[in-house]
Amino acid sequence: MITFAFYLFAISVCIAGFMVVISRNPVHSVLWLILAFLSAAGLFVLQGAEFVAMLLIIVYVGAVAVLFLFVVMMLDVDFAELKGEFARYLPLGGLIALVLLAQLAIGFGAWESAEQAEALRAVPMTGEAMNTHLIGSVLYDRYLLPFQLSGLILLVAMIGAITLTMRHRRDIKRQDVVAQMHRDPAKTMELRDVKPGQGL
Repeated sequence: MITFAFYLFAISVCIAGFMVVISRNPVHSVLWLILAFLSAAGLFVLQGAEFVAMLLIIVYVGAVAVLFLFVVMMLDVDFAELKGEFARYLPLGGLIALVLLAQLAIGFGAWESAEQAEALRAVPMTGEAMNTHLIGSVLYDRYLLPFQLSGLILLVAMIGAITLTMRHRRDIKRQDVVAQMHRDPAKTMELRDVKPGQGL
């Protein structure tokens, strides 16, 4: 059953990655990318890396891929211009692809598995603790201060990015709550007695 699941997830990753590249619709490409992430997470679960699998689903599928999907759907993409640029750089891209395929073929052809490879891949487990529990114990015990500092640095970077990209346009009317609360009706309203047949 594990072997069947491995081949199922592996084939799914390969097909989804291929469809990401050849799909004409960018929305379909993002959906195929989400399938590739989910299949890769299944492969990590089969290898006993539950933490990495859940991290892949939460971060890449839950945040990055959904962000890509919203950006692609909201942008007004000119598909004719994209096709023209693709046809323009097609020979160069094909040449680079052939070079990469040749390098992969040379690498796989000269690859030999070591005798102690299976023993080195075995992950030592302490008692009945799971992989996620062991990572959490090390992360929140031995490396607590660097973990908190990295979170603080990311928070400062996020605030800085929001501050740098926030623009106040003068041609847009914005709401000032404080000014509305301190508004005096006697100074802002004026009653006029308009006689019939006369305008303001």
